Amino acid sequence: MDDMTKKYSIDTTDYQVGQDNVQKWGFDIHNPVFGISAFLVVLFVILTLVFDPTVTRDALTSTKDAIINQFDSYFMLLANAFVIFCVILAFSPLGKIRLGGAKARPEHGYMSWLAMLFAAGMGIGLLFWGVAEPTAYYTGWYHMPMGVEPNSAQAHSLALGATMYHWGLHGWAIYAVVGLSLAFFAFNKGLPLSIRSVFYPLFGDRAWGWLGHIIDILAVLSTLFGLATSLGLGAQQATSGINYLLGTDYGTAFQISVIGLVTCIAIFSVIRGIEGGVKVLSNVNLICAFILLLAVIALTFSDSIPAVWFTLGAYVEHFVPLSNPFNRPDEDWMHSWTVFYWAWWISWSPFVGMFIARVSKGRTVREFLLVVIGLPTLLSLVWMGVFGNMAITQVIEQVGPLGQNGLTDISVTLFQVYEQLPFSSFISIISIALVLVFFITSSDSGSLVIDGITAGGKIDAPVPQRIFWATVEGVIAAVLLWVGGSQALQALQSGVVTTALPFSIILILMCVALIQGLLSEYPTYKAQSKFQ
Repeated sequence: MDDMTKKYSIDTTDYQVGQDNVQKWGFDIHNPVFGISAFLVVLFVILTLVFDPTVTRDALTSTKDAIINQFDSYFMLLANAFVIFCVILAFSPLGKIRLGGAKARPEHGYMSWLAMLFAAGMGIGLLFWGVAEPTAYYTGWYHMPMGVEPNSAQAHSLALGATMYHWGLHGWAIYAVVGLSLAFFAFNKGLPLSIRSVFYPLFGDRAWGWLGHIIDILAVLSTLFGLATSLGLGAQQATSGINYLLGTDYGTAFQISVIGLVTCIAIFSVIRGIEGGVKVLSNVNLICAFILLLAVIALTFSDSIPAVWFTLGAYVEHFVPLSNPFNRPDEDWMHSWTVFYWAWWISWSPFVGMFIARVSKGRTVREFLLVVIGLPTLLSLVWMGVFGNMAITQVIEQVGPLGQNGLTDISVTLFQVYEQLPFSSFISIISIALVLVFFITSSDSGSLVIDGITAGGKIDAPVPQRIFWATVEGVIAAVLLWVGGSQALQALQSGVVTTALPFSIILILMCVALIQGLLSEYPTYKAQSKFQ
């Protein structure tokens, strides 16, 4: 054993996955993570039923705003650092190391792998923010970045560049740091697929004690509440789309019915597991998204292709200015959009990162980073270029509801844009179906992540446990909508974002632990590669 291997050696012979677990009622319960997480979730639901959601929303929103305002430069610098870290690591000699060992091979093909990355990560957001966000920037609906005049040629470029900036490299770099760290320590070092495992090189056996318990509990709550928020907001958006298309006036009861439908399908999916459930739905998702994208490109061909190149140029042009945490011509815009986005991606990183790790065994570090960061960014670029430019063009030409009235209701902006296309009703129906499938894949992939954490890092938790957490997600979303509507969901969203501050420290430590782990693996990789 050479000096490097000795220095960073990780001995896991005294730890077995699930050694602290209790098998009861068909569950595989990891003490005390499962019990405390479940208790805090029940407590939250009870408090929501008892107290005025407006008070809760105001308190949590104030906390969120204070964190964003005080740590804005920190979040900006940190997001930049993660991009740089991933690029350097990908092209370093350590990038040749394979997740799972030199003989490991990928368990999923590229198409299915990309589909699961996209469905679990940001897929649903592109449908609504792909048209609403560029329009908001272009028209100055809620501040204008970089002091640019709204409705100008410069605003057109900046609107698409800023939107792509928020949905591009930075967000996926955050997810990649978590995903790569978890995948490496689970598949190369044999540790549980749980957040705490990453900290074994730094804290030793304390990672299996209360320090690890707290980290995993935070990950469970952040994932669960983030998914519940997304599910509730998605039900509202889907209902708004249906009301807009059909001229109906469905309200909270219908939204809860949507949540119930999504939850039932998600339960069926998690019962079937990765191969028979999540993977199948993710592939359906990607196929439907491509059909929708190609249909819109075909109907707007003369504008769509140049728009993609224009968006790429805008992204490159504004990448560095928007990344500068000390350039603040409009600080309110930076806080409301960029810093909020970075905090939201960080708060979601335990869920998305762990799911990405779970489906990435057999990939090299370089392949992992380039695909996880590069391909979704490229797909987002095409999507934002086509849909975002289509929306801005309608505003410039003052055609359709969006062009004539501007942004009025973000949840129906997509359908307003469709009105100017042939076959608009058919395209709208596809979009609503795609929204629902995206929420199902987010729910079932998130449930599998929570199952694993609360089972002590086991890859396959018992079926009753999968059903339990998938059901809890739906119940939380339904209760919030029933009791407090949008105010309760906004309160929960603010609460999730506040977890970004402690998780940001966890991500920094992950980078340190990952480098230590990869350095310990590199001599083994070189020795094995000589005989291949």
